[in-house]
Amino acid sequence: MKWINADFIGIGASLACAIHCAILPLFLSGLSIFGVNIIHNFWFETGMIGLAFLIGILSLRHGFSMHHRSPVPFLLFTGGILFLFAKQYWHDYELILLPFALILIVSAHIFNFRYTRIVLDAGKSTK
Repeated sequence: MKWINADFIGIGASLACAIHCAILPLFLSGLSIFGVNIIHNFWFETGMIGLAFLIGILSLRHGFSMHHRSPVPFLLFTGGILFLFAKQYWHDYELILLPFALILIVSAHIFNFRYTRIVLDAGKSTK
């Protein structure tokens, strides 16, 4: 079985989140007619941000603890999560805050992946 990189899962989840936030409201805007409201539901979105935080931290932790010990991915990721929480409280600025959140979170996973690869490649060249 081929090894699955947690950073790729994190990047994919971040991109899926961005697509969800951008496109889903277009398709689901009619659900309010039926009394269904998951768009701009504070508790649902806060729970999803919490879940994204948990998955992201677990994803970044492996590279940090096993390979590179750089805090940069965690700092970028934390900044992205803070932007996500900020958009929860300042809805008028949601479309401004969301791209920054996405860029920071995806960057965190890319940096984590690159730092891990640098350490792994350095280890291979010394053997």
